[in-house]
Amino acid sequence: QVQLVESRGGLVQAGGSLRLSCAASGRTFSSYAMGWFRQAPGKEREFVAAIKWSTSNTYYADSLKGRFTISGDNAKKTVYLQMNSLKPEDTAVYYCVISTSYRGAYYRQGDFDSWGQGTQVTVSS
Repeated sequence: QVQLVESRGGLVQAGGSLRLSCAASGRTFSSYAMGWFRQAPGKEREFVAAIKWSTSNTYYADSLKGRFTISGDNAKKTVYLQMNSLKPEDTAVYYCVISTSYRGAYYRQGDFDSWGQGTQVTVSS
């Protein structure tokens, strides 16, 4: 099994920045990608970003390109999400995810096997 531990989120003012991190442990030797999803109150869970270890390719939700940046360290099985120019609509629980399957791309919930418990990010106006 894989365990994912996300850093603590927090409260930030609109226009501010926040960096999340997530470390994987356990059976991570077959990890192919890691990423982030989020779920805002009353909304469905949505894809945020992902990184594919073998190619270092990154994937982003179109609406977040330019503001969010994903990076990571495959050796440490750690992924980061740098969030800039935050908006109140970015308020959500952010979930770290990991995939132990090789795929062409990673952006669907079904592409990932394990999920973190989530960390709350609140952006005030």
